[in-house]
Amino acid sequence: MLQDPLVILLVGMVLVVGGIIAFRLNPFLALLLAALVVAWMTPAASIVGYGLSRGMSQAAAEALAAKPIGDRIATAFGTTTGQIGILIAMAAIIGKCMLVSGAAERIVRSILGVTGEKKAPVAFISGSFFLGIPVFFDTVFYLMIPLAKAMAMKLKGNYLLLVLCVTAGAAMANSLVPPTPGPLFLIAEMNIPIGMMMVGGFLVGLVTIAVGYVFAVWANRRWEIPLRDSLEAPLAEIKALSEKNSSNLPGILSSLGPIIIPLGLISAKAGVETFFAPEAIAQGAGVGQWIIGAVLFFGEKNLALILGALAALITVIRVKKGERDQVINSVQTALTSAGVIILITAAGGAFGAMLQQTGISGRIAGLTANYQMALIPLAFFITALVRTAQGSATVAMITASGILSGMATTSLEYHQLYLGLSIACGSKLVPWMNDSGFWIVCKMSNLTEKEALKTFSPLLTIMGFAGLAVIMLAAKLFPLI
Repeated sequence: MLQDPLVILLVGMVLVVGGIIAFRLNPFLALLLAALVVAWMTPAASIVGYGLSRGMSQAAAEALAAKPIGDRIATAFGTTTGQIGILIAMAAIIGKCMLVSGAAERIVRSILGVTGEKKAPVAFISGSFFLGIPVFFDTVFYLMIPLAKAMAMKLKGNYLLLVLCVTAGAAMANSLVPPTPGPLFLIAEMNIPIGMMMVGGFLVGLVTIAVGYVFAVWANRRWEIPLRDSLEAPLAEIKALSEKNSSNLPGILSSLGPIIIPLGLISAKAGVETFFAPEAIAQGAGVGQWIIGAVLFFGEKNLALILGALAALITVIRVKKGERDQVINSVQTALTSAGVIILITAAGGAFGAMLQQTGISGRIAGLTANYQMALIPLAFFITALVRTAQGSATVAMITASGILSGMATTSLEYHQLYLGLSIACGSKLVPWMNDSGFWIVCKMSNLTEKEALKTFSPLLTIMGFAGLAVIMLAAKLFPLI
């Protein structure tokens, strides 16, 4: 009974959620503790079966089962770090440099210049979604909320609409589109090509933010929430920001470079690998072969992100010529932040690997054998349950992918991309007081807790369900296998 994969799974989830909520453990420690207990509870026969299912020989599978628990956890920890470590570090540098150089602000102001003040909410939701691809949610919100307040002063209203638009765009990009940590972990755990995750996450994200925009418009009409003054962001300073000369900001091409370069290179590599057979690539010759080789070389995800980070560094160095210390401190701050995220994500990888060795994937596959489409809502609701219980979207995605990643190696009726996207959308449910993002939105926007619970929380929940509906429809119509 205690060696049943479902029982071990339940124990692992209780340790993660309970450790974070009840004992206030750092997610890194909670995930590592859960990995240790799950590994200890898993019988050797299950580990051997797991090894054989992954194509190992009988001897190799038995050797894996004979390894000490600490060795198995450390190996899985190191594997995950190797898959996502450089990507997260480079994404952190890109995000920080874009903020320090003013590139992020230039992008938002340029979008506003195209849409005009009357369609400012469209500019804010699209701008925050675009910035949410390389920049973490809280950082995007810190950047955008002063701009939203300044725009609300000009429009003399619609403040709630602007706040919800900022939230909707940043939140969905953060969970759906690499190189933010959650999606990066999903592609590593579930064997999803990064280019495919980028395109799929972008398309699902467009649908969800459109639904979010409709809700934001409705909520803005139903509840009139005023623009309030605060010590953290005095309205006098906000007004000065809106009147600030933007001539010292970098150009739009320089500002977009750190995002466009990695996304373009990775997408180009994915396109080449999709439309050209490996044999054709190997046997080609001439200029075309040289171009394809360059795309494959520079489109490798780690190198593409490094090039994006270099572009961001060049921009910030050019803009901040006489402020070398600020540039150095910005990079150090970004890497410090990235280090914590890498530790948590790698611990999640170790936890997921120990869960897989229990045989949980085979058990779930057996339960859903007659209706594989049920795996998509199952992934969604498992993630939503963990997110609602402990508050962190990233931890919820890590936990759910650890449970379901083994399904990526089985014969599904659709591509495992849809499971990854479902997990990403499930991580949006349900933000409330145990979520740090909830308090960031409350304090920075000056919404009361009650106002946030009836606007911000339903916004993310509705967008999550909209994503689930789109994913299930797409998996049925376009299985991609």
